[in-house]
Amino acid sequence: MPLDQLLRGIGRLWRWLALAMLLTIAAGVATILAWPRAYVAEAVVAPAETTGIATSSLISANALAPGSLLDTRPGGNFAVYLAALRSPEAAAMLARDTGLLADLAAAREGGALAPLRQALGLDRPPDADDALRWLERGLSVTQSLASVTWTLELAHPRREAALEALARLHDFAEARVREDLLALARRRVAALESRLAEERDIYLRTPLFELLAQHQRAALVLAADRSVAARLVSGPLVELRPSQPNRPLLLLLLLLTAPMAWLFLGACLVLLRGGPAERRMGPRREARRGWRPDPAE
Repeated sequence: MPLDQLLRGIGRLWRWLALAMLLTIAAGVATILAWPRAYVAEAVVAPAETTGIATSSLISANALAPGSLLDTRPGGNFAVYLAALRSPEAAAMLARDTGLLADLAAAREGGALAPLRQALGLDRPPDADDALRWLERGLSVTQSLASVTWTLELAHPRREAALEALARLHDFAEARVREDLLALARRRVAALESRLAEERDIYLRTPLFELLAQHQRAALVLAADRSVAARLVSGPLVELRPSQPNRPLLLLLLLLTAPMAWLFLGACLVLLRGGPAERRMGPRREARRGWRPDPAE
C-alpha cells in the first residue's frame, strides 16, 4: 500500500485512535499516581582489601606488599559480605529484629488483590520466605565506574524503617564475616596448640610455632579492627521525600509510548483491511474510467 493511502486510512480512524490514546494515558496516569511510593536508604561502602593495612593484609604473610594496595574485583572478604546481604539469614534477621513482617502484612491487606486472596482462602501471614523475596527485590548493589566503591540502596514504604533495615543489613554482613574469620582462627590456634603439646621433634615444632604466631596475630587483628570486609564510606542515609517509583519519568514514557503504540496498531489495522479491498476495487475503478485492452498488445 502506498504511503499516502496508509496516511489517509489512519486519518479516517483518528477519532477512535485519539479516544484510545486518551483512555490509555488516563489509565496509566491513574495507575502511576496510585502506585505505593517508597523511600530509598543509601550507603556507600568500599572493600577493606583496597587498603594495604586492611585486616586481610595484616593477617597474611605478605602484609603491605607492593601492588596490593588497590583491587577493583569484589573478592575475598568483601565478596562474602555482598553475599551475606541477600542471604536467608539476613532476611530472617530483618523479620526477627524489625517490623518488616508487619509492614508486609499491612501492604498485603491494602492491596488490590486482598479480597480475591481472602475469597480463595490464600490469605496467610507473611513469613521468612516473604521477607527473603522482599530483600532480593528491594536491595540493589551497584559498583561505581569511577572509583572502587559500591552503593547499597534499599527501598521501603516507611522512611525510618528503610534506614534501620539498611543499617542492620550492613552490621549483620560485617559481623558475619568477622565471626567466620575469628572462629576459623580460633579453631586453628586450638589445633596447633594441641599438636605442639604432643610434638617433641624440634624441627617440626619450629614451623608449628610460626603457624601459631600467624593465627594468633590474625585473631588479634580481627578482634581489634572495626572494618573486616567493607569500610563504610558514606551513610547509611535516607532521603526526605519518597522517590520510588520515579513518577515524572514514568509519566513522560507514558506520554511518548501510548500515542506511538496506538498509531502503530492503527497502521496495522489499515494494512490488514485496506490491502485486499484495494485489490478488489482495482478492476472496478479501471472499468469506470473506460479502460479497454489494446488489441495490438
